[in-house]
Amino acid sequence: MTKAGFVSLIGRPNAGKSTLMNSLLGEKIAMVSQKANATRRRSNAIVMHEDTQIIFVDTPGLHEREKILNQYMLDEALKAMGDCDLIVYLAPVTDSVQHYEKFLKLNNNKVKHIIVISKIDQVKQDKLFKTIASYNQFSQYFEALIPISISKKVGHDDLLQVISKNLPQSPFLYDPDDLTSELVRDIYAGFIREGIFENVSDEIPYESDVIIQSIEENEKLDKIFATIIIEKETQKGIIIGKGGDSIKRIGIYARMKIETLSGKKAFLELQVLVKKGWTKDKNFLKEIGYENVK
Repeated sequence: MTKAGFVSLIGRPNAGKSTLMNSLLGEKIAMVSQKANATRRRSNAIVMHEDTQIIFVDTPGLHEREKILNQYMLDEALKAMGDCDLIVYLAPVTDSVQHYEKFLKLNNNKVKHIIVISKIDQVKQDKLFKTIASYNQFSQYFEALIPISISKKVGHDDLLQVISKNLPQSPFLYDPDDLTSELVRDIYAGFIREGIFENVSDEIPYESDVIIQSIEENEKLDKIFATIIIEKETQKGIIIGKGGDSIKRIGIYARMKIETLSGKKAFLELQVLVKKGWTKDKNFLKEIGYENVK
C-alpha cells in the first residue's frame, strides 16, 4: 500500500518554512525573504519519498497583528493546521520555547506534530544539546524531534522518513510527476514579490502585492504582464526608482527565478498601481485573491 497526506509547515514568521519546502522539493516554487511575514497565502509542494506522497503546505508565520491582511495570514496558518494529517513545527535553534508553547495552545493537541530544529550549523554542539533538552520536556506532545540544517541538507532524509511513518495509507493524491498544485501565475507573482522584498527596504514590501494580468506561453519564450500594487503615491517613485533602475532590478530578479523554474526565456513587463488603503479594503482583497478575508 502507498501512503499520502498533507503536512503543514508551521512556525513563527521568518522561521524558514518556505526555504525548507523548496529544499525538500529540490525546486524553488515558494518566495523566500529574510524579512518576516513574506508568505501571505498557503502554497504546496508535492514530494515523493519511496512509496509515500507528501504534500507540504507552506503557511504564513504564527503572529498577532490587527490589520485585516495580517489576520487573514494568521487564519491561513490556523486552517492549514486543522486541515492536515501532520504538522511539522519549525523552530530555529536559537528560538525560545515560548514560541512552541504558543503553538501547543493553538493546536490543542488536535493534530499530531513533529518538531524540526533548524539552522543547527549556526551553533556549537552544546547550544544544540541545550535546545533539544528544552523541547524534550514537552515530549508527551510531539511524535519526534529532528535537528536539521537546510543549507547543508543535514537531516532531510530523517525528516522524510519520520513523516512517511506518520501518514495514512492512501492512493497518491496527485500525479507523482507534479511538483505542486499551485497555479503558475501565483508562483510567478510570488517571485515578483520576492524581488520587491529583496530590492526595496522599509515598509513598502509589506504594503505591496502583485497581480499577474496575463501570461502568453510559447515554445521558447513566455511573456508575463504584471501589476505591482502599492498604497501611497510616494511609494511609486521608490518602486520605480531613478530612471527606472529599481523596477528594473525587481524585474531582473524575478525573471531569473521564472526562467529557472520554466526552463525557458521570459519577458516580464511590470506596471505600478497606487491603490490607497488596499490592505484594509476587504472587497479589494477578495478581488485580488484573498477570498476568505474577514
